[in-house]
Amino acid sequence: MIRRVTMLKVASRAGVHVTTVSLALRNHPCLPLATRQRLQVLAKKMGYQPDPALSSLVAYRKSLRPMKNRLTLAYVTDWQSRWGWKKRPAHAQFFAGATAKAQLLGYKLEHFWQAEPGLTHKRLSEMLHARGITGVIVASHHRHTNDALRLDWEKFSGVKIDFFPHQPALHSVSNDQRGIIQLAMRHVIAAGYRRIGVVMPTWWDQVVDLAWSAGFLAEQQQLAPKERIPILAYADPTSEYLVPAASLEKWYRRHRPEVILSYAPFVRPRLEEAGLAVPEAVAYVDLLLERFDGTTAGIRHNCNCVGQLAVEILAGQLQLHSRGIPEFATTTLVGGTWFDGKTLPLHPCRATRPAPLILV
Repeated sequence: MIRRVTMLKVASRAGVHVTTVSLALRNHPCLPLATRQRLQVLAKKMGYQPDPALSSLVAYRKSLRPMKNRLTLAYVTDWQSRWGWKKRPAHAQFFAGATAKAQLLGYKLEHFWQAEPGLTHKRLSEMLHARGITGVIVASHHRHTNDALRLDWEKFSGVKIDFFPHQPALHSVSNDQRGIIQLAMRHVIAAGYRRIGVVMPTWWDQVVDLAWSAGFLAEQQQLAPKERIPILAYADPTSEYLVPAASLEKWYRRHRPEVILSYAPFVRPRLEEAGLAVPEAVAYVDLLLERFDGTTAGIRHNCNCVGQLAVEILAGQLQLHSRGIPEFATTTLVGGTWFDGKTLPLHPCRATRPAPLILV
């Protein structure tokens, strides 16, 4: 029977306390780098491997202890106003999911507005460090403020929600917009539609690094060339939402889409103004569905899950004492959930998916 190499055995061989070995294997910065590296090399040479069952037991015991002083995580935003991002449902749900997960894991989430008058990047970094805050979630940065967040990252663990700012390149979590529109396209094609159009403002694609158009164009390759409709991407200086009526009318008359994929505030009022009844004149799928009562077909963005995962990833970094900008940043994508709706009835001639079962 081969006996497992324990931290106690490593400590005995190295002539140090077992706590020192534990700190070294967790790469804790309280130990000199040379000490950490020496003990890590020795543990590897002796064949030490952590015991997952023991780790789980320790985590479980910690979860039973009442938390007297919860560690604080910083939730850093850079919107045009302190709470303006909360008016966007997705961003509000990011925060709600992160808050709930932080509380579950024993942390407290505190909001910091980067655009606070007089709050420079250096000042924010000093403030967080002075308060002992080492975990930072970068979220809800407006697309017009894409300046790099220049914290003293060697002192912090960080994770980013969504795409902005592009720098620094932290581990990030986002909705899978490319996968979401591809999922929508597959349901639309299965329902029998072929002339499929997308309507969106240019900024909506830009804020997700062109994921919307990439997913749509990739899925559109299944269709015959004569069935492919160009995206109606518009830039309206008077509004960041509604498509200009003239642009929509010209695009619709020229391409005659059977179904439109969009977000309700972008296009639904214009369709009503133009007398294009949904779904009689044109079917409709919402790419950012907010009501799930079967009225509208579309996809729910699981934004709460995005916030939860951001905290989980950050908590993992904190437990491993992983600080600084990662050498290889990873991106975790959260898929959407499809909902059938009356705005996308089965095409009478070409549908391939079965009609939903109706119980009477």
